[in-house]
Amino acid sequence: MKGAVLTRELDKVASVRNPTPRGQAAVDAVLDTVDELIGLAGATPEAVGVAVPGIVDDTTGIAVWSENIGWRDVPFRDLISERTGTRVAVGHDVRAGGTAEIRLGAARGVRNALVMPIGTGISAAMLIDGHLCVGDGYAGEIGHMSVGTDDPCVCGGKGCLEAVAAAPAVARAYTARTGRALETHAVTALAQAGDPDALAVWNETIDHLATALATATTLLAPEIIVIGGGLSKAGDLLLKPLETALHARLAYQRRPRIVEASFSDEAGTIGAALWARDLL
Repeated sequence: MKGAVLTRELDKVASVRNPTPRGQAAVDAVLDTVDELIGLAGATPEAVGVAVPGIVDDTTGIAVWSENIGWRDVPFRDLISERTGTRVAVGHDVRAGGTAEIRLGAARGVRNALVMPIGTGISAAMLIDGHLCVGDGYAGEIGHMSVGTDDPCVCGGKGCLEAVAAAPAVARAYTARTGRALETHAVTALAQAGDPDALAVWNETIDHLATALATATTLLAPEIIVIGGGLSKAGDLLLKPLETALHARLAYQRRPRIVEASFSDEAGTIGAALWARDLL
């Protein structure tokens, strides 16, 4: 869990990183982090932007559900507004990152874009004809699009993209193939060095991502696909092969460029700050 106090010009005044617990403890941690940031800044903010995972109702400011965090129907907007006495915007963490990339980063200047971080999970912010698609909080869950495998997913489904192409899935696939347990970054390093087992796992991951993105491209016609999250750090090992694999699956569809996100792990913070600034 991370947070920051920014000026209207998005200059950082203070920042914190705290552990993310589960359930009610996670709710309390969000509220305590807000208090901590106010204390560090030495001033009450004009507005607060909060980006959280899971299903989020942007209109009511309620975190509807998160499997990973373990909360349900948390009225963050009201809780934080009562705590701070100021205006509060609440939304999905990936849409926050997407907001930063669309307004200020790699997707700036386009009307149709997909911003997809690949980390512990996979989700997407979708810009369609210049508007960020929210879908009452349910839009963008590309990580739970089926790619045709039988692998179980934490959501209860099978064959979800997240189950076979998120960062933990890369590590699991390598262990299943070799019997050696390695972290995802180590598998990535081996693939970059030409290790055949790591490359096989990596290429399979790219195939799954390209399959999902081909469907998304057919439906949404993005001009650009921005890849963020931990896996994007693989750079050319991921981006160009993924673009090639995606284009090979397309016929008449628009062929989007695939690029790395501009803001790395600061995208969500910047996006939440932009939401807060919109309230002023």
